[in-house]
Amino acid sequence: MKHRFNYLILIYFLAILISGCTLVKASLQQGPTEPVAKIENITIPSINGKIKVRVYTPDGNGHFPILIYIHGGGWISGSIDKQDKICRYLSNKLTCMVVSVKYRLAPKHKFPIPVEDCYAATLWTFKNARSINGDPTRIAIGGPSAGGNLSAAVCLMAKDRNGPPLIFQMLVIPSTNLSSLDTESYRMFAKGHELTRRVVEIARALYLRYIDDRFNPYASPLLAKDHRNLPPALIITGEYDVARDDGKAYADCLKQAGIPVRYYCVKGMGHFGTYWTGASKKVQSALDEAVSALREAFAKKR
Repeated sequence: MKHRFNYLILIYFLAILISGCTLVKASLQQGPTEPVAKIENITIPSINGKIKVRVYTPDGNGHFPILIYIHGGGWISGSIDKQDKICRYLSNKLTCMVVSVKYRLAPKHKFPIPVEDCYAATLWTFKNARSINGDPTRIAIGGPSAGGNLSAAVCLMAKDRNGPPLIFQMLVIPSTNLSSLDTESYRMFAKGHELTRRVVEIARALYLRYIDDRFNPYASPLLAKDHRNLPPALIITGEYDVARDDGKAYADCLKQAGIPVRYYCVKGMGHFGTYWTGASKKVQSALDEAVSALREAFAKKR
């Protein structure tokens, strides 16, 4: 019992630390909460259980393009509530629907449950797009940090499982290779730049059930044998982020496979956060880049 208590305390403080890393500064939480025409919480089926998605619908006439938004938090923390502001902002700014996914968290639900939940939400969105006033031919996916990792994995799953079709992936400060934390950025920024290498090591251990899982492409998308026929991508990294080289390597890998990629590195930033609205000018530039890329993807005729 004592060991279990200590384990839970470790998870609690690690979750706080990861959440703090992704926020960077308290100022990133500033800014008004925008009204959205409609917000609905829906329970949907997933592997061996059920999960919740929160659907944001903007003003206007559908059928709207859809962004599936996957929150960050090191696979062990984070929530759709903490992503509420950015989801409202993106829904209004892009006149799109946002489906925010409340996937089950490690360590209670280890890999592959979180990524299977995100895939289940993607499949549900595609199958039910018309009924919620969305356009099934214009579905993108994306998120920050662990959400970027999960988004990339869902794109691989969708290719391997013959759908659903996705038109774009937005990967923000993503970890793409959990098999090794020994890149130049992990060595250079191991300490002192929001997210530390030690925190990633612990989060990885809590997320993955077996050592071999580190080499599974649904945990480490960079290690997939074939990156052809994946959706076009925007990959955003922070200059001083431990995961910077993960994002850059994935951008290069997709380019080599013939995938259109926009790569944007935010100068002077570490593992910056998920509360983009009302943030510093540096982080706002990343949000502007994301909005521009998504608007371009949604505007293409299908």
